[in-house]
Amino acid sequence: MEVKVLGTGCANCRATIALIEQVARAKGVAIDLSKVEDIKDIMSYGVMSTPGVVINGKVVHAGGIPSKDKVAGWLE
Repeated sequence: MEVKVLGTGCANCRATIALIEQVARAKGVAIDLSKVEDIKDIMSYGVMSTPGVVINGKVVHAGGIPSKDKVAGWLE
């Protein structure tokens, strides 16, 4: 599963990455997690508010840290 976190490196972006890693480990789900920091690349996904989360090419979240339950749902 390909997961991208879109953001310029703010605290919320870092927290989102850590949360996704934690939930994936707990669920035993293998993910390919990457960070997209270039503004043009972020905007190419139509995300105007970071952090954004893209799973397998689809934007599933934008703006603020997602809840743990929401992340778990994405990784089902």
